Amino acid sequence: MLTDMGHARATVATVAHVLVVEDDRDIADGLEVYLRYDGHRTDRAHDGRRALELFHHANPDLVLLDVGLPEVDGLEVLRAIRARSQVPVILVTARREEVDELLGLALGADDYVTKPFSPRALLARVKAILRRSEPHRSPPRVTRLGALEVDRDRAEVRVDDASVPLSPTEYQLLVALADAPALVLRRDQLIERALPDSDALERSVDGHVKNLRRKLADAGAGDVIETVRGIGYRLRRFEG
Repeated sequence: MLTDMGHARATVATVAHVLVVEDDRDIADGLEVYLRYDGHRTDRAHDGRRALELFHHANPDLVLLDVGLPEVDGLEVLRAIRARSQVPVILVTARREEVDELLGLALGADDYVTKPFSPRALLARVKAILRRSEPHRSPPRVTRLGALEVDRDRAEVRVDDASVPLSPTEYQLLVALADAPALVLRRDQLIERALPDSDALERSVDGHVKNLRRKLADAGAGDVIETVRGIGYRLRRFEG
């Protein structure tokens, strides 16, 4: 089971897509809550067979993998992942025997935690592993959401191929939102990701977002930024 649930929060600069593979639904719920609270996207599988299906289709940045799984054992899942990918994998298990740890690491696990564990400690490990793996990750440099394009290589925002003039702060806020499409980012998270060296207050984010929203709407992108009352902001999901 998870412990220290009331105090977990890690500051993770990198927004990642994490595949949570855990047959205990309560533990899986807790892991997803804290990963999403920290800004990550998640997918979930409760057995090894579904885990491999999701891994092949979702292309996650990191896998939290329970060892004791139905259908296909977690170590077999790890072996199958390593046959085609070096994506970071953290094994999660109730088995404390040293042989399991050595076997798991020999198969290519990046880290290993035993239950019960603290979400705060686990998120710290996730953060460290993502930092180490960052040079090997290739995130998309252009995010497309409907008519809106955020091009990080050119530091440019376009709507229907026409450039939209934004201030540096507005651009960085939009990039932070585009890095976590459809996820809610709190105001403090937006300050941390878009204005890390600023003394801006959380309420100042509202003014910047208001200006950004107006400029995007005037350019023809529509109302692409959604306010989630009492929490923060996110980009609307576009289908197709």
